[in-house]
Amino acid sequence: MAHCIVPEAEEILDKEFTVLDKGFVRLVDYYGSDQRIVQSARVSYGAGTKTVSQDAALIDYLLRHQHTSPFEQVVFTFHLKMPIFVARQWVRHRMGRMNEVSGRYSIMKDEFYVPEDSCIANQASDNKQGRNLEPLPKEQAEKVRTEFIAGQEAAYKTYAGMVESGLAREIARINLPLALYTEFYWQMDLHNLFHFLKLRLDSHAQYEIRKYAEVILDMVRKVCPMATASFENNMNAAVSFNGEEMEALRAVLAGKENPLTDKKRQRFEEKIKNGIQL
Repeated sequence: MAHCIVPEAEEILDKEFTVLDKGFVRLVDYYGSDQRIVQSARVSYGAGTKTVSQDAALIDYLLRHQHTSPFEQVVFTFHLKMPIFVARQWVRHRMGRMNEVSGRYSIMKDEFYVPEDSCIANQASDNKQGRNLEPLPKEQAEKVRTEFIAGQEAAYKTYAGMVESGLAREIARINLPLALYTEFYWQMDLHNLFHFLKLRLDSHAQYEIRKYAEVILDMVRKVCPMATASFENNMNAAVSFNGEEMEALRAVLAGKENPLTDKKRQRFEEKIKNGIQL
């Protein structure tokens, strides 16, 4: 099979899709498609081209049964611009290959992320990592935004002054805040990209990284519509249970008492609730 060309993907190549206030996602290149997945899966027994429905069924079977190697045949390269605090969450996904702009060689741009009023909230009482769903009143949120901007302007003014005075760029950058925008190229195969999307599209993920994940999902859909449909059904909108939880589920469905106790029961019930919401 020759190089895969997907017309829908070709239409969005090198186009910037805005995320947050100053960020973007750009699909630089892709290698493979749905056809590459089915081709690599069928190579072991030499089957020829199948119908679209058979291809979709095969892809769905592979994903449901975690036969992941055919998905690694599809590779995406993105150009991303995002706040540094989002980028530091991003690099936790270690299977990606990344090349980022260097503050040692380049003068960092005067570009900082300032969240909208609707994104500014107090710490959640039931989540040590996240914010409340209810944002602060507009007047309080505007005060926070004003303080963000003042701090960013002061930090960049100091940075620029140090660079102009001849101080090494690698030293001058130290005081720049995490809201500073950075850029990098990021390459990842489809198997690991689906894992990334599963985690970063989740409602518990930080709002800012979710917005990037949503744009990337749309781009992946252009390249691999059948694989993406299977991902959304079998991974993103699915809930898994461990052995104890399966026993509890059987008991509850049989009208018996839930055998789980304390925190295990709480996690089980949360999974049920999340599954219904999905």
